[in-house]
Amino acid sequence: MKLPERLPASRLLIAIVTILLAMTAAAISSTVIALDSLDDARKQSIERIAPAERRAKDLSRALLDQETGVRGYVLTGEQGFLSPYLDGQTYQVQAEQAVTSLVGDVGGRVSRIDELSRQWRAEYAEPVIAGTRQSGPGTAPGGAIDRGKTLFDQLRVELDALQVDIGNLGETARQDVEHAAKVVLWLVIGMGVLLVAVIGGLSLLLYRLLVAPLAELAEQVRQVASGDFEHEIDAHGPRETVMLGEDVDAMRRRILQELATLDAASTELQRSNSELEQFAYVASHDLQEPLRKVASFCQLLQRRYGGKLDERADQYIEFAVDGAKRMQGLINDLLAFSRVGRITRERTLVDLGEVVRQVVDSFSERIEETNAQVVAGELPSVRGEATLLSAVFQNLISNALKFRGSVDPVVNIEAERDGDMWQFTVHDNGIGIEPEYADRIFIIFQRLHPKDAYPGTGIGLAMCRKIVEYHGGTIWLKTDAGAGTTFQFTLPVAPEDLVEETHE
Repeated sequence: MKLPERLPASRLLIAIVTILLAMTAAAISSTVIALDSLDDARKQSIERIAPAERRAKDLSRALLDQETGVRGYVLTGEQGFLSPYLDGQTYQVQAEQAVTSLVGDVGGRVSRIDELSRQWRAEYAEPVIAGTRQSGPGTAPGGAIDRGKTLFDQLRVELDALQVDIGNLGETARQDVEHAAKVVLWLVIGMGVLLVAVIGGLSLLLYRLLVAPLAELAEQVRQVASGDFEHEIDAHGPRETVMLGEDVDAMRRRILQELATLDAASTELQRSNSELEQFAYVASHDLQEPLRKVASFCQLLQRRYGGKLDERADQYIEFAVDGAKRMQGLINDLLAFSRVGRITRERTLVDLGEVVRQVVDSFSERIEETNAQVVAGELPSVRGEATLLSAVFQNLISNALKFRGSVDPVVNIEAERDGDMWQFTVHDNGIGIEPEYADRIFIIFQRLHPKDAYPGTGIGLAMCRKIVEYHGGTIWLKTDAGAGTTFQFTLPVAPEDLVEETHE
């Protein structure tokens, strides 16, 4: 069944990233605009209105200086009193220009003040100064003084109104600053809340669209990996997740097919192995009786007619006796090989150090004949069948004594702990084995030398491998050990030792 078209995860991610970028850009732009407005309001309050207030006061002082100077000159006639009057005019012009440049004409107040000051000087100050110069101090007519007072009172009213107007501008500017600051604050808070909400929503959406389908797919895959190969993978979510689910399900179906094939092959292999083991056991067991008869009668012929027939007849009888003996040895070895793993006995704690000592004692005559040395380090105890484990060391030590070189044989046996396994090493200084034969030597009946040069049936190392694997270990030829031959094999650490280590 064709699944409906699904949006790829890449497009979902692009859409989410685009939304986040757009939100971030909008937040940054709005914040920049609000901060710019706040900066303008701050500049208006600090850099214009506050200096304008100071210059308005300077304007008021300049006009008061003019009025004070004229009054002093009229009363005293001293020329020095005219300096404030003349300087005040200069300061007045500067103050008016400064106020106008900072805050403008402020409703025409500055122009009105300039006009009234000119009128005051024209109608009162200049005439009074001229009259004093001509007639002396205290000669100013009362009407002129009243006119000057009236005009200057109007100036005071305008000056006060100018300062009030500038103060109102300052208050408005401060309110604008506070408003802009609040706008920035609420904008930042709003954008923060909005971004949190958007990120939370997008995260939830991302979880539902991407993470949850992947988690569900992973759970189904783990269920299949645990052995439930009948469970069908049903993936949801973006296109990539669905396609991954389909691939995993296809792999699951392929595994089912392979398992069905392997089960059939395993069943057939088990049946074949069972038949082979049964055949080997029956064949070797059933051959014992007729072979014993052949061997017995051949030996009887050899004892009764030995030396009574010709030399060729004695040789034939010798060949028959030797062949019967070798056949008996081969059948016995084959019977022992077939029994490994088929006839099980209770596994006990076996002291391998004691096993090796018993094996060495059984080889005492051969060791003495070959002037050999068997050196065994401290060996552990393991769980297993003592007779089978003894056969491993018997075969390895026997081979070391058999395939010796020109010097006296030396056999070293060591054990080393490697995690949950013991690794054993049996090294000798014999003729060695070429690395290319490392696998062949463990195959039953495989020989590297003629039986005339080195007697044997070719079952020993195959027996060792079968016994070691039966006990849960592996055996191999170490090919980089230099001179001589080095066999290594592993056996599991006794469960009792593992329990004690865990408690410690």
